[in-house]
Amino acid sequence: MEAYWLSILGVLALCLLSVMLAVYSGSSKGFAGMLSGPVIPADDDNRLYRIDRVHMNSVEALAPFVVPAVLAMMVGVGPATLATLVWLHLAIRLVHLAIYLRGGNAAKGGSIRTILYVSGALVTLALIVVTGWAAAV
Repeated sequence: MEAYWLSILGVLALCLLSVMLAVYSGSSKGFAGMLSGPVIPADDDNRLYRIDRVHMNSVEALAPFVVPAVLAMMVGVGPATLATLVWLHLAIRLVHLAIYLRGGNAAKGGSIRTILYVSGALVTLALIVVTGWAAAV
């Protein structure tokens, strides 16, 4: 597992990001006097909604990426290949987060934010394919 130290750090960073966003979302709702749960109005112009959604997006993207990343280490995917995919995914998630939190037209659905989310999904798909290939060979 020593060969995968860079990938392990990246996976831990993804997990930490999700936890930090959970705290940020919860505390933002608390300071606004809101209860936990969905933010209403569900509108990209509502900052609390964007904070909540960026947290939920990180949670939605985490498991489908982390599980194949761990499996990739188990089946012997090349450490450099895996590290590249992990850190690319993390970079995409960070840019997605920044754009979504900033708001404006770039944060609305069907724009740059959506392109970033789909890009992260494509990196996840590449990871699944690489892991499946390594397991099959």
